[in-house]
Amino acid sequence: MTRVLLATANTKKLLELRRILAETMAGGAGAALRPHRIELVGLADFPDYPEVPETGLTFGENALLKAREGCRRTGLPTVADDSGLAVDALGGMPGVFSARWSGRHGDDRANLELVLAQLADVPDEHLGASFVCAAALVLPGGKEHLVDGRQPGRLVRTPRGEGGFGYDPIFLGDGQTRTNAELSAEEKDAVSHRGKALRSLAKLAAKVVPPPA
Repeated sequence: MTRVLLATANTKKLLELRRILAETMAGGAGAALRPHRIELVGLADFPDYPEVPETGLTFGENALLKAREGCRRTGLPTVADDSGLAVDALGGMPGVFSARWSGRHGDDRANLELVLAQLADVPDEHLGASFVCAAALVLPGGKEHLVDGRQPGRLVRTPRGEGGFGYDPIFLGDGQTRTNAELSAEEKDAVSHRGKALRSLAKLAAKVVPPPA
């Protein structure tokens, strides 16, 4: 069995990453992986693993930083992503600062409320936004792969839904009548930025992740 590290300590994101990658690898796109099954492990399997600062100025830079460090420290093929919300009226922000927009990393409610406060005087027709994700795969030996995914849409002023995380309760994807937080996990995976990026990465992994020795 080949182990692949998903370099995140965010438990909600880890569940989402595992679900998307496992579904894709188990399907037609991942048929090449069936002879050597893949085990997806997270940072919790490495209790002494230090936090990796996200010092990049783009989602791609941060995804590669985390994937490179994971591969270097564990010797495993490593998948990492960086993602966030890009609001048109805020010049693409919060962008790479999405998880710490309010100054407290991972405080979803505070981040969401700050974005809404900053848009209080912006007309509804100018609340366009996109979720953006860059996903990286780094292999032992130094080969690197980077893909991205985007979900365009707009923001709503009142949070709706109990699912998902982050800015999901105020994001309405193009063609949707429900926010991402009102979608089932399967519905969200089908349209989300992370779902798109990771499905592309899983198809790539089916070709490039080596079988166990």
